[in-house]
Amino acid sequence: MKDDFLRPPAAPGEWLADALRLIGVLGVIGAAIWLKPTDAGIAALALPAVMLPRMLGLAAWFDVTTCATVLVAAWSNVFDLYRTVTGWDLVLHFLCTGVLSVVAAVILTRTGVVALVSAFDGSGARVRGRTPIVLVPLLALAISAMWEMIEWLGWRYISDDIFVTYQDTIGDMVLGGLGGVAAGVLLALVPVGRHALDHDVRKDRP
Repeated sequence: MKDDFLRPPAAPGEWLADALRLIGVLGVIGAAIWLKPTDAGIAALALPAVMLPRMLGLAAWFDVTTCATVLVAAWSNVFDLYRTVTGWDLVLHFLCTGVLSVVAAVILTRTGVVALVSAFDGSGARVRGRTPIVLVPLLALAISAMWEMIEWLGWRYISDDIFVTYQDTIGDMVLGGLGGVAAGVLLALVPVGRHALDHDVRKDRP
């Protein structure tokens, strides 16, 4: 993880992902200076999620997708888009929960908690297609539930401006679960590790 995190970017997609990470960091600083402390806190919550794909050595396309999705989700909250744009909340729950559930699945794989969850992992080993299709939606539902708990705690103890209702909670979790289903299918078919295809090619050589 350390080597991947410190490795200089070598392709346009990797440069773009790092640029998005820099935007995320600068956004937190800007929010701390010019916006409310709660806005800076919301922006800061996105930083671990945008750093993880680089630490895990994930493919540039997925790295960019994760960074862009998480930053849009965070700053949509800062600019109150979830209240002002109809359906925007559901779209971001679908997308953000999907990409985060893939990241969670990769972490569980790398730490040996679960079996391989991708069509190709870092060693190029193939796995049964149904593994990610079952695991990733479960992770998505867990992430959705955790997020709704955080929203409730924020509403209960920080600010009643946070929008929390029963229907909103259920709708968010449904869309998060559907995002996990889509992400599970994607993970079963497409490699998300930067070294995955290279390892598979070497394995197939005589």
